[in-house]
Amino acid sequence: MGTSTKTRTKVRTFLRAITSEHYGLKDFRRAQLAAPRVRGDDVVVVAHDQKVGYSADSNDSRTWWRLGPGDDEFLTQTLQVHFVEIPAGKANKGHGHQNEAVFYILQGSGYEIHDDQRYDWAKDDAVVVHTDSVHRHYNDGDETAVALVMKAKSTWMYFGLIQQGNSGPVENEERFGPRVDWSQVWTPGVTERKKVVKPSDTTWELTRDGHIRSIFSPQRTDVRCFSVDLYQQRIPAGSRSAKHWHMADEVLYVQSGSGTSVHWEVEAELAEKYHARIATEPTRHDFKAGDTIYVPQNTVHQHIADDGAEVLLLSAQNRLFRNLGYDNVAYLEDAPEYAAEHDTVNAGQA
Repeated sequence: MGTSTKTRTKVRTFLRAITSEHYGLKDFRRAQLAAPRVRGDDVVVVAHDQKVGYSADSNDSRTWWRLGPGDDEFLTQTLQVHFVEIPAGKANKGHGHQNEAVFYILQGSGYEIHDDQRYDWAKDDAVVVHTDSVHRHYNDGDETAVALVMKAKSTWMYFGLIQQGNSGPVENEERFGPRVDWSQVWTPGVTERKKVVKPSDTTWELTRDGHIRSIFSPQRTDVRCFSVDLYQQRIPAGSRSAKHWHMADEVLYVQSGSGTSVHWEVEAELAEKYHARIATEPTRHDFKAGDTIYVPQNTVHQHIADDGAEVLLLSAQNRLFRNLGYDNVAYLEDAPEYAAEHDTVNAGQA
């Protein structure tokens, strides 16, 4: 990791306020759009007291933050992103929170203990820490384990689901009765869903956006994940993704390769109804392996791979957008590989 850091205050920000002296929020959005959208290893967002930043760290494990609501410059609180590193044979501390968390294993092997149940994982697995889970992460392999953690934590915070902390007894225990089953308030059937998704559980598909491997989505009803959509994308050297538009913002981790993420701002013209006005000139954001790319809400975007090496991206979005009436993607230009195959099919049918 790089040595440069951007720090938060000693008080962790779980949910960031949106304030303005006016009804319109143009200045707020303008400030967000002006912030750098690519963060690399030289940006390690930490707390002055790491126990405030991530209280589950043990003497051996460590955590470093890439994106969160307490950051300056502020990008988003739709998703929070951090890394967890556990040396061989070690573990972090047991802890619990109401929000889901999604772990993508970048390196190593090990297992989870969630609600006293064991779940094994290895490199390139995706692991779900379910809602209201007491959990701990163990490395039982021969190399350091590293995971990328993506979560929509602020969504839970906004809804007041804030009962979390390290494992331990109830305070003022004499005020409360005996234990009862917490899972009575969960959606029926969730405990039967899959918690670890392996590469063999998924398939690569050629879509309008290019080569995609869907990991978590509303269509994967066998997986116990409700808040984060996750997919992997391959872009051949010198090629590009679709030029497309969706309302949800997005965080992409660059697993390999380098290139440029091209973004067109979308302005809202309020006339007799909402009209979208797409910028004629985009902004360009260069990326390399190990970077995270942030695509703001309501932004047309496209990712272009440099010549010489394939780009591999891991994309995460907050699924709540789908339930707010924004469950669609507008394709303004298809990925070249899809367009070539589609044109070939059409030519054969002519």
